[in-house]
Amino acid sequence: MSLYRDEGIVLRTQKLGEADRIITVLTRRSGRIRAAAKGVRKTTSRFGARLEPFTHVDLQFYERRSLDLITQAETLRPYGEQLVTDYPRYTAGTAMLETAERLTAEEGEPALRQFLLLVGGLRTLAERSHDPRLVLDAFLLRSLSVAGWAPAIDECCRCGDRGRLRGFAIAAGGAVCARCRRPGAATPAPPTFALMLALLRGDWEYADGSDPRHRVECSGLVAAYLQWHLEHGIRSLRHVERDDAAQARGRTPDPSDRESV
Repeated sequence: MSLYRDEGIVLRTQKLGEADRIITVLTRRSGRIRAAAKGVRKTTSRFGARLEPFTHVDLQFYERRSLDLITQAETLRPYGEQLVTDYPRYTAGTAMLETAERLTAEEGEPALRQFLLLVGGLRTLAERSHDPRLVLDAFLLRSLSVAGWAPAIDECCRCGDRGRLRGFAIAAGGAVCARCRRPGAATPAPPTFALMLALLRGDWEYADGSDPRHRVECSGLVAAYLQWHLEHGIRSLRHVERDDAAQARGRTPDPSDRESV
């Protein structure tokens, strides 16, 4: 049994007993960890507020045979404070946390690149420099790439042809040319392919100037591709999509919806 330190992003919390919580953290060195935090649900807890989702924290753990124990917590950056007052950014951030957890299936397996992507994504959301759905789609595409599931975007995933692409086949691995396209493949507009490539490469000038129609098409393809590879739905994406639909109708989402995300 020993003490060790690591920094991480709090992904999720669960109640444990009457006053404790299980904290799921994506850490810099140790990957995804589930650890117990004693007494954090009490009003007198010294660091309960530091162990909330979205918080970038420096932690000290006490290694145990079952769940490790969090013995110290120091806030590095409370991203949640910038996100909870902005529903679209909050839902996008929640989808990031859930995706990061799903893509790090093995506890204790180092996932540095995924950790850095998550920190960068949350920081960009908090800075409010880009549309939150664009930030989320960029994060999802890059996370898929880190996981080894990057979709083909600028060439046919079947034959490698870089000519005019006519479809997007999720099960096949991405973009397909006219010769390789099969029934059932989506037929995105050429600017949608360009937007996906811009988000993957970090070309924010192009992404920020993209047409809303192509953003919607891009988001649908990215969400479907992600969930097909995970073989599991991302629950938080339903709230992001509901927010998109509400904005399209000119309605501001009800902040109380946040409780169910």
